[in-house]
Amino acid sequence: MTIRVMLVDDHAVVRTGYRRLIDAEPDLRMVADVATADEACAALRDNDIDVVVMDLSLRGGSGLEAIRRLLERKPELRVLVFSMHQAVGYVTQALRNGALGYITKNSEPLEMIAAIRKVAQGQQVFSRDITQALACQAMGNEGLGSGLACLTPREFDVLRLVAGGISPTNVGNQLHLSPKTIQNHLSNIRRKLNVETELELLLLAANHGLVKLPPSAVGSA
Repeated sequence: MTIRVMLVDDHAVVRTGYRRLIDAEPDLRMVADVATADEACAALRDNDIDVVVMDLSLRGGSGLEAIRRLLERKPELRVLVFSMHQAVGYVTQALRNGALGYITKNSEPLEMIAAIRKVAQGQQVFSRDITQALACQAMGNEGLGSGLACLTPREFDVLRLVAGGISPTNVGNQLHLSPKTIQNHLSNIRRKLNVETELELLLLAANHGLVKLPPSAVGSA
């Protein structure tokens, strides 16, 4: 049986390279490669798709949100995250939104091919670096992101975007939420994470691997 694949990544070069890789496999066929969450939803409507390979950093939207939207439309869809992000917080939120597997862009190309086949069969799969990070978390290493598990997927998206330097207004535009809703999410995030100031929130996000701090921010902490 042929596994029908859609790749969602906002870099055209990445999509072109992995289309060639996937189409070279006799049991795989790339039926769509798109750059945004909206394009992914449209492609899902117009094509029979078994597995979605999803990046998390998309222009004009969130890969985490895209996972939720796609699975609302087709619950039997299998989603494999393919991302540069290695922090456990991302993995946790991707799984909570419905992803079945998570591999990083450090993985060998053939590892992604194997992961697509496993996910298509309903198996959970992680790349080696993610497996290691999850194991460290299980041993109690909070520095890898387990402390963010109290956040909902939506709150996690708001946190990572605001911590990444995007204004609350633009975060609302990306997530299709009102400014008031964004402020409510930020209030809930601060309460759950027990922080009060924007700097404390930024430092916490950096400690969990969501963003990289400039030296000036570290020095002022």
